[in-house]
Amino acid sequence: MSASEADKAAPADAAPVTRIGPKETGTVMMTLYQVILGIVILLAWQGASDRLIDSFFVSNPVEVGERLWQWTADGSIFLHLWATVYATLMGFLVGAIGGVVLGIWLGVSPFMGRLLGPYLNALNALPKVALAPLFVLWFGLGVESKIALAAALVLFLVFLNTIAGVREVDQDLIDGARLMRATRTQVIFKVIIPSALSWVFAGLKISVPYALIGAVIGEMIAANRGLGYLVQFSGAQFDTAGVFAVLIVIALLAVALNYSVDVIQSRMQRWRAVGN
Repeated sequence: MSASEADKAAPADAAPVTRIGPKETGTVMMTLYQVILGIVILLAWQGASDRLIDSFFVSNPVEVGERLWQWTADGSIFLHLWATVYATLMGFLVGAIGGVVLGIWLGVSPFMGRLLGPYLNALNALPKVALAPLFVLWFGLGVESKIALAAALVLFLVFLNTIAGVREVDQDLIDGARLMRATRTQVIFKVIIPSALSWVFAGLKISVPYALIGAVIGEMIAANRGLGYLVQFSGAQFDTAGVFAVLIVIALLAVALNYSVDVIQSRMQRWRAVGN
């Protein structure tokens, strides 16, 4: 039977055969390898605890899991988690908006860029964590000081990537827009910002963990709730399992935040896929 005859013989309502490509297969296999590696690490950790290393210093996965379950059952972990998430998101938004606006402004204004450049470089060279006591004095012991510290860490990372992206925009695109009598505002919003989006999102993805770091450090310095406070409290109680449990929650939170930025970037840059 020829291929054409086979096609005619096939029922009209036959479902198409879904083929799994090598890319999907590779993704599945990599995920499987990652899961296996994680299991091996947990087993090695459990085996080394109290055999090679005193569990007082490293705890073990069973005790860490029990502590997480205990905090989840009584609901206390959600109170601390929400406090950290709120400070992280607010600090990230404030720092990201400030960094993008500052980067675009100085990127399209060479004079202001040269004028403020040395001062911004000096501020960027400062260790932002050292500003935490000042933020506590300025904003108090509430969530505002944590937001300020997270925003300070995010702002310069986003600013540096944004201004680099603005300066890398193809000058021919800008000249073409001006030839079509585009205003300065139209050039910025229709040409410069879309062209610099990749740089902006690179800065956003880099700064997400730093926003979380700023919030956690602020909570460790002065707070009565939050994951940073919980780390500090567990360490003061010599509760190694509690410290590791909080660190695991912080790591999972960082992964979730990074994934959220990736999703937002893919939706905002669909025009690139269409254009290609």
